[in-house]
Amino acid sequence: MKSIFFSFIASIAIQATAIAEIPHSWGKAMAAAATNSAELTKAWKECPESQKKGMEFLVQHMPAQDAKTLKAEYLLENVRLAYEARDGMPWGKAIPEDIFLNDVLPYAVLDESRDSWRADFKKRFTRIAADAPDASTARQRINDAIEKELDVRYNTKRRAPNQGPEESMRLKMASCTGLSILLCDALRSVGIPCRIAGTAMWTTMEGNHNWVEVWLPETKRWMLTEYNPDAKGLDHGWVIPEAARGIPGSLFHGIFATSWAPSPDQKKPTHFPMVWNFRDTSVPAVDVSQRYIDLGSHLIPKTGECELRIDAVTKAADGTELREPKKVLLRQADVIVTEGTTPTKTADMNEFLVFKVKQGQRYQLQLLDDAGRPIEEKLIAPTAKDAQLRIKLGGK
Repeated sequence: MKSIFFSFIASIAIQATAIAEIPHSWGKAMAAAATNSAELTKAWKECPESQKKGMEFLVQHMPAQDAKTLKAEYLLENVRLAYEARDGMPWGKAIPEDIFLNDVLPYAVLDESRDSWRADFKKRFTRIAADAPDASTARQRINDAIEKELDVRYNTKRRAPNQGPEESMRLKMASCTGLSILLCDALRSVGIPCRIAGTAMWTTMEGNHNWVEVWLPETKRWMLTEYNPDAKGLDHGWVIPEAARGIPGSLFHGIFATSWAPSPDQKKPTHFPMVWNFRDTSVPAVDVSQRYIDLGSHLIPKTGECELRIDAVTKAADGTELREPKKVLLRQADVIVTEGTTPTKTADMNEFLVFKVKQGQRYQLQLLDDAGRPIEEKLIAPTAKDAQLRIKLGGK
């Protein structure tokens, strides 16, 4: 009887010791985990000492749903591969620890499916970036190669806006959000910090959009890029003047960037607005509206100006319209004011060829064929009421 009693006491002591080993910061996650708490305990026990800070941070700030479902093996692999990327890349030591933990280590960006992407992506994109001398070069190479490497393109027929990487690669299509998740995962797989930024609705009411921000040791600041990047490089593209119209503090019209942990720099904690599930507040965010206002306010039409948003389309056999890249000239009589090329069929639906013109003046838009010959001309005469005009060329 005495031996049974002492065995029982020993069992209780072992359990108490195990519980004591779990970080106090995991209280919320362990409570949410319920029957899955054993998996979190296993992840902590089997995590190497050199990676425990990462494991603690990851679980401390994980969404409650993840605490209920994720297995120890998944968490251990993610943490291990993230540390291997940091330790194995030339730029790894230049990444501040707080940025590594928040913007390299996490296994997800938004509420996408929790896929085991990191091993596959680390193999793919290490091959592309391995001999890059710095993170800037590696980012450029990955940005240039990702569409061909993954064979995924923008398409509004995708199943869901927040697809995980496995589904997007299987379908070979994704929304701007799905493409941004792919690029984030690719960059994180080689130890480059990144996050998703976006807005629930442009102030022009054209819709929502999400893109990627990347942090590089060479610049030491967050900069914009996209799955299909602008040829001019970081912090360039059609997004800039749109984002410069953002309203700080507005969940609907502000510009927000994702975070794994709530930002200590913000007076009021906020979350990333996910338009496919607007009630979901599980993704912490940073309001970055002012950065985009500072970056692109000079691109917004001033008083007396009108913004022309131009598309060129062709009709398919079934009568549907398809966007196509065509050269367009903006003329005033015999003077060419400016020129540009309309977006491709795989460009985001919010992207247009944009010209700024003066209100109260007459202009001609000329659509050119591949040989540079005019095939359509449209007269434009914006009035004082026209701050913006949508113009479609072609489609006849």
